[in-house]
Amino acid sequence: MSNDPAAELLTITDSTLWTGGLNDTLQSDGQFPYGRDDFGSLTLLAELTVDIPAHDLGSVDNYRRTLDLAQGFVSVSYDLSGVTYQRQVFASRPDDVIVLYFSQQGGGSYTGTVSLAGTHGETTTANRTGRYASFGASFANGLKYGAAVTAHSSAGSVAVDGTSISFRNCKDLTVVVSGGTNYAPDAAAGFRDPSMDPERLARTKVLAAAGHSASTLLHTHVADFRPVFEQQDIDLGGSSTAQRRLDTWQRIQARYRDDVPDPELEAAYLQFGRYLMISGSRGSLPMGLQGPWLDGNDPDWMGDYHTDINVQMNYWMADRTGLPDCFDAFADYCLAQLPSWTDVTQRLFNTSTNRFRNSSGKVAGWAVAFSTNPYGGSGWWWHPAGNAWLCQNLFEHYEFTQDRAYLERIYPLLKGAVEFWEARFITTTVTDASGASREVLVDDSDWSPEQGPQDAKGITYAQEAVWNLFGNFRTATRVLGKDLSYGATVDGLRERLYLPVVSPTTGWLEEWMSPDNLGETTHRHLSPLFGLFPGDRIRPDGSTPKDILAGATALLTARGMNSYGWSNAWRSLCWARLKNAEKAYQLVVNNLKPSVNGSNGSASNLFDIMDMGGGRGIFQIDANFGTPSAMIEMLVYSRPGHLELLPALPAAWAASGSVSGVGVRGGFVADLRWRGGKVTQLTLRSVGGRDTTVFAGSTSRKVSLKPGASVTLSNFG
Repeated sequence: MSNDPAAELLTITDSTLWTGGLNDTLQSDGQFPYGRDDFGSLTLLAELTVDIPAHDLGSVDNYRRTLDLAQGFVSVSYDLSGVTYQRQVFASRPDDVIVLYFSQQGGGSYTGTVSLAGTHGETTTANRTGRYASFGASFANGLKYGAAVTAHSSAGSVAVDGTSISFRNCKDLTVVVSGGTNYAPDAAAGFRDPSMDPERLARTKVLAAAGHSASTLLHTHVADFRPVFEQQDIDLGGSSTAQRRLDTWQRIQARYRDDVPDPELEAAYLQFGRYLMISGSRGSLPMGLQGPWLDGNDPDWMGDYHTDINVQMNYWMADRTGLPDCFDAFADYCLAQLPSWTDVTQRLFNTSTNRFRNSSGKVAGWAVAFSTNPYGGSGWWWHPAGNAWLCQNLFEHYEFTQDRAYLERIYPLLKGAVEFWEARFITTTVTDASGASREVLVDDSDWSPEQGPQDAKGITYAQEAVWNLFGNFRTATRVLGKDLSYGATVDGLRERLYLPVVSPTTGWLEEWMSPDNLGETTHRHLSPLFGLFPGDRIRPDGSTPKDILAGATALLTARGMNSYGWSNAWRSLCWARLKNAEKAYQLVVNNLKPSVNGSNGSASNLFDIMDMGGGRGIFQIDANFGTPSAMIEMLVYSRPGHLELLPALPAAWAASGSVSGVGVRGGFVADLRWRGGKVTQLTLRSVGGRDTTVFAGSTSRKVSLKPGASVTLSNFG
């Protein structure tokens, strides 16, 4: 949306509007081509412009624009010639339309035009009788798409004029737009629904919605959006009256300039992430690097799904912030892609020029590249451990929900990834500090994302990710009562996995099977700390050898406290796991730093900006999701059977606060209150879990619940 009341501009994205295809012809180096013509790109569907020439920004007073996070709509108001004009914009999921409603108080009116334009050279046509404009087209890959718009007013004239819609002397105006594609999440059907006509469907939707008043459409939208948003509430303490008087951009600047905590702003940042998740991940495809918020047809990295942190980070927050249903888009995507991923892997992974191929000559299961698209296609380089990381997210959702039917659905993904690694491992001999030798299983030639040698054996990232994968698979076999013999075999493989040691040279947990640091000290990726987060093999609870914990802490320290937003979020999550509240909090604060001239930090609308150099900054959405995840991890840490309250509560939030609707691994949801840095009350509800132990300060309590039951605890030490 624009900030000019005389020309309201909406850029409209459908997450399935992708160019490209399967992309299964490798380059001479055995890696995938990675461009807009072969791999493809997410693109804009349309641009909608409402021109109201008399309402020029220079002529209006008291212009104000707000986003209602809880109800999911934008409001604009301003004064012109003694009249107060207002508009509301919202995207209604039940009606599958975007609505713009223009109103006024004081006898004013609107005169202007509504224009709908495609972004790929499409021709918009208008229907005078139906009073709508629409377009339809298709890409070279066969994907059909289309969009339509209509408008009406209770008082004034609205008519089709050429290829646009004109309105004159309207006391109010309702504009309704919709669109889509014939993408289908079905590899067997080529990811298309040939029976669908997207342009006709868009016309049907806008005309159906236009049969209702704007207030009815808004009510339908809010009734759908608000209950989801209200599944979590958070209070991190009160901000000052002076802070509350500032608009968002001034407030971000003041937080950085004055270095004074602004708890309500920080809570709003978390809720903004939830707003984005609700808006962008309920149905259809999951969100990639920019989500659906594009400003052109050339998003960096094609707006794809990066499998070495970014798409995984996007979905860490779903269960943690009370949005478990928003995870479905990620799981459904992986399941839909599995047939293609499996086929491409088994045909191409062991290509002789692929430097990551299995030296055993065996191949099984599935793998992905560092980038994936919606057509089963991969781009850039092969990423062997990417399957294990995707499965980590998938299995963790089961841990939160204890949904056995869901576990059954994702089981083929888990098993296929396990089979890939069973075929991939090589055996080598290592000698420990005592001089004893033993044979271990290590990853074949690989690359620690995104640095260092490209042919390293046994990279820590892969070893940790697969250690988790094997353990999760074994749990799945037991829960589902299937493949128990194979599960036992995988247990045996897991026991033979090489796990990282601390370098005697650097004092850090080794990233490669080498005492030397073979990459950048402050590199953006924390790949060798996978066992700390998102895994939790490395824990500060006495279960982890002291040297490993110290080595992980030293490596995290060396990586530094200033990086890209997503990298800061990951650092914050790791410091939260180490119970270092102030460092975890400082990294949240660093992501709230105002972005100026493209620098890392937050834009005026709280979008995270990534500094690309040369004064160019781009919006990348993962920090907007990873940072809220870190904030929740500071308040609640869980794993099946273990729930820890306020493990990393910073001083800025310690006075008093509360959070509700926090997902707990093991099948629970927690509502938590604290004062003076200590827990005052916990309500725990089972969503499938039965037993866990709650830890708060020096207190621990065992809790047993039946699914659906809840208990409230207080008087923690």
